[in-house]
Amino acid sequence: MAPTAAASLSTVSPSLSLNPTRAVTCRISSPNTVSLSVTRCSFPSLRLRRGGPAYRVSCAAKSETVDRVCEIVRKQLAIAEGTPVTGESKFSALGADSLDTVEIVMGLEEEFEISVEEESAQSITTVQDAADLIEELVNKKNA
Repeated sequence: MAPTAAASLSTVSPSLSLNPTRAVTCRISSPNTVSLSVTRCSFPSLRLRRGGPAYRVSCAAKSETVDRVCEIVRKQLAIAEGTPVTGESKFSALGADSLDTVEIVMGLEEEFEISVEEESAQSITTVQDAADLIEELVNKKNA
């Protein structure tokens, strides 16, 4: 079966259009959110930001990966069970300092059996950033 990349597009402008060159499945979950599934297409995480949060395009990691990252972050930072940790959670908002972030990355490397370059590790600020990077590295490792 061909690998599938899931992409989500959020915009405040309903006039934004995409001209895909691959097979695309589209799901509209709200007036401002469209989810796309692109088959036979491999590309790294894409992010487009124009004037703040007006436009955002990203290739999201699988929900299973995000959930595993959330659990590692929760464990590493000793976050109470009732405290929400989601893909959008920023490490700094969860109380992580730079040492905590290094330890989180080390835990992710061990859990997913990958190696994260220092430059890439420094770009991780949210759980989603970490999950996207992990999927990219795991896909490269398995290619």
